[in-house]
Amino acid sequence: MGILVENSSIDSAKLRQFTSWLLRDIHALERMLEEDLIESGVSRIGAEQELAFVGSNWRPAAIGPEILKDLDDDHFTAEVARFNLEYNLDPLTFEKDVLSQLEQQLNHYLKLVREAAVKYDSNPILIGILPSIRKSDLTLENMTPQERYFQLNDALMRLRGCEYRLDIKGSDELTVQHDNIMLEACNTSFQLHFQVDPADFSTMYNIAQAVTGPVLAAAVNSPLLGRYRLWHETRIALFQQSLDTRSGPLERDLQPRVSFGTQWLKNSVLEIFQEDVARFKAIISVDDVDDPFDQLAQGIPPSLDALRLYSGTIYRWNRACYGVGNGRAHLRIENRVVPAGPSVLDEVANAAFWFGLMTGIKDRYPDITKNMAFDDARDNFWNAARFGINARFTWVDGKKIGAKHLILDELLPVARDGLIERGIEKSDIDRYLGVIQQRVEAEMTGSQWLLKSHAEMKSKGTRWERIHALVSATIDRQKSGKPVHEWKLGKLSEAGGWKNNYLQIGQLMKTDLFTVSPDEPIDLVANLMVWHRIRHVMVEDVEHNLLGVVSHRKLLRLVGQAIPGKDGNSDPVDDIMITDPITVTTSTLTVDAIKLMREKCISCLPVVEDGKLVGAITEDDFTELAGILLEQKLKE
Repeated sequence: MGILVENSSIDSAKLRQFTSWLLRDIHALERMLEEDLIESGVSRIGAEQELAFVGSNWRPAAIGPEILKDLDDDHFTAEVARFNLEYNLDPLTFEKDVLSQLEQQLNHYLKLVREAAVKYDSNPILIGILPSIRKSDLTLENMTPQERYFQLNDALMRLRGCEYRLDIKGSDELTVQHDNIMLEACNTSFQLHFQVDPADFSTMYNIAQAVTGPVLAAAVNSPLLGRYRLWHETRIALFQQSLDTRSGPLERDLQPRVSFGTQWLKNSVLEIFQEDVARFKAIISVDDVDDPFDQLAQGIPPSLDALRLYSGTIYRWNRACYGVGNGRAHLRIENRVVPAGPSVLDEVANAAFWFGLMTGIKDRYPDITKNMAFDDARDNFWNAARFGINARFTWVDGKKIGAKHLILDELLPVARDGLIERGIEKSDIDRYLGVIQQRVEAEMTGSQWLLKSHAEMKSKGTRWERIHALVSATIDRQKSGKPVHEWKLGKLSEAGGWKNNYLQIGQLMKTDLFTVSPDEPIDLVANLMVWHRIRHVMVEDVEHNLLGVVSHRKLLRLVGQAIPGKDGNSDPVDDIMITDPITVTTSTLTVDAIKLMREKCISCLPVVEDGKLVGAITEDDFTELAGILLEQKLKE
């Protein structure tokens, strides 16, 4: 639906002209609906597969543009980040063995990508969020080198007026600021398209909204972002916050550009486009578009380029899509909720569940809005994102029920009936809905597999070694083709060797630090060292800028002096701190850090990025590392 073209612009005069074109497109669509000029009586499905690339070190591999050039196939297209790629499947008529055809297409194009990636010693991975992504990967240098992406970044940053801020709380808490839209690039999804009749659009769109929560609860696959355990589908929170142009709290209600929506549809698809245009300004334009009324006069389905471009900057989780195919205009509902992975079979099972519910719910509840409040549907969606299969929902007629029981006892039979009604082959129905049933019964979603694997590795290896092991294990299990509920848990041994896990200081450093401010008493430092058995305490200001380091040697020199001082108050920390400590960054090579410590005869290196204290590495950490590597070597 959304398009971004090379001659786009954010010039204010052009944006005014573009808004006029946008309004003209909406009026043209209104006329097409009134005159029945949009295809009916045909149901088709489609899908878009997003993926990420990782290198032999299990980190993001910025090879997307190169892979795209090597493949030279119109099914493939670029994504915002160089380490991502997307391929689009051919539309399929929703009948007979369509689900098997969907799986075959997915596997065919994934095989092509895997073969192309070998040249770069890399692998594609299907996962909602690649856990091994770091903030340093999300720079404009890693943005796909196409002007349209940089213009989109400039436009959104201009609206935002300040840095983006992530604040996501799960088992852990992540708070981070970022100066571009590349946070969005952490996410990869498996987007589903379902063509519907114009007269049924509002009914079907409302059903899509109602079933979003349960479908997501069974499909979650992104609980980790780096070392942080967040939501079961962290993608949802990350995507909304990474593109949120609201810069601060106001008394009035401002909607985010990424949203679930605000209410049920009442009459037609026009309500969605009209609400979007009313709420969100156009942020990017083009030099020219085809006039839709001229095209209608010629008997040509209008392309509605302005509407399609504009829609590419508004991100509803269930998106209304206008398109033209085989000489006919049509309407689709795009499900953007389902994450990529864990396996192709899992993805098609998720698709079968959604397609089945889209058709089956209509038979059971002809007007879902009479049985469910919109706020309940929206709350179900957020609960599913947070808790996955452990979520609790408010279902029809106010019924409170857990996700597992709702799916197994009520929704799977409805989905099965819906697929049977559309003439889908029984063997396919059994195969794909069987995967959903077994996954939910085992409570082993992609997120549960990642979290349980991570828990099994707890306290073993470094944090990045555990993350790399999960990435490696995911790629290995995906290649088997088995669904996630049959996967063996990931093991630490799958992380690989030295270069994968200990090459840079960022992979080794400790981030859980005990720090003090320069005006705090020295005796606080002494107690911290005793309580936590540490020999260095970092000194920072309230903005986490590194100011100095206090070493145990400095304190030893004070032995015999009064601590606390004769007036009952200890001297301040800044009296004894080292004010110009030698530091390293997260990307400093481990061997270089060891050499630096030897040359300077120091036993601790603060780790800083842009002056901010982000971690520390000590000689004790290297002693522990030596033991790990020696043990690995002896086992060989």
